[in-house]
Amino acid sequence: MYRLTTRTRAGTATEIAVLVVILAGLALPAVTTRGVIQDLFFILTMLTLAQIWNLLAGYGGLVSVGQQAFVGLGAYALFAGVILLDWDPVPAILLAGLAALVLAIPTAFFAFRLQGAYFAIGTWVIAEVTRLLVAQRKALGGGTGISLPREATSNIMGTDAIRALFGVREAAARDILAYWLALVLAVAVTGGIYWLLRSRLGLALAAVRDNVDAAQSVGVDVARLKWAVFLIAAAATGLTGALIFLQTARISPDAAFAVTDWTAYVIFIVVIGGIGTIEGPILGVLVFFALRSALADYGSWYLMTLGLIAIVVMLFAPKGLWGLISARSGLHLFPVRRRLAGLKIEGGI
Repeated sequence: MYRLTTRTRAGTATEIAVLVVILAGLALPAVTTRGVIQDLFFILTMLTLAQIWNLLAGYGGLVSVGQQAFVGLGAYALFAGVILLDWDPVPAILLAGLAALVLAIPTAFFAFRLQGAYFAIGTWVIAEVTRLLVAQRKALGGGTGISLPREATSNIMGTDAIRALFGVREAAARDILAYWLALVLAVAVTGGIYWLLRSRLGLALAAVRDNVDAAQSVGVDVARLKWAVFLIAAAATGLTGALIFLQTARISPDAAFAVTDWTAYVIFIVVIGGIGTIEGPILGVLVFFALRSALADYGSWYLMTLGLIAIVVMLFAPKGLWGLISARSGLHLFPVRRRLAGLKIEGGI
């Protein structure tokens, strides 16, 4: 007797380790500095964006270079909710996800009529059009940008409790709140993608990525699946964008819709870590942060070094660093492949 399963010993151990790390992460602000919290916030938000892009390109075959559209619009939706509607910044984050979802509908309508490189370029063009339109909104700072009002940042939901709990100042409490929200979002996105890939929808998504015609021949609704993945990814990206600019408390079109910060770096993280794996973006974001910390003071050499490293990895490890590690060790921390496992049968027949 056999059954189909994705569970492995390494996967079970990873689930336990992840739970421990999450609990430690929640308690970390009590024992570390504000600088470490800010660094972890950056790592978590970039990890979230990387996992989302990996879902699109690595599993869905949708290579988008216009994700900055959803980052930027989500961030501006947060600012609009706070400045124009007088909302608290925390619930206004949900407005960001909704705004990104609304933008994704016409984006998908036009972009899905394009294939390959044309799809990638089309998403970038839509992102640029969105940036230009947002820059015309004088109520949100126009082309020069705007900051969150002082009264809004000083009374963010939850910061008073954090100040009382950790005995920190207002700015540090805001950083801790943003860090906790980033941790929750990163866990939710990564866990949601992991669950999706282990489900029947995950099998359908992999089939679409590998061969669209073959997937259609076995009954996969390719169009509906692509729409669902694209819309979910857009909403999650919008939430992440809002969170990023909530932490900075200032926004401008160039910063919010920066293709380098929110798409190029994300692609770099996924490529060097290992596209098409859950582990890849996790390893990739750690490598990227280490390189950023070591080389950020070298100006253009920093970008040249990142490009050189990406080329070397693609030449000698096409599946990324995690793909290389996994191929040599057989290790899969987040197993999604199905395998047959034997069942013990008590007694005779």
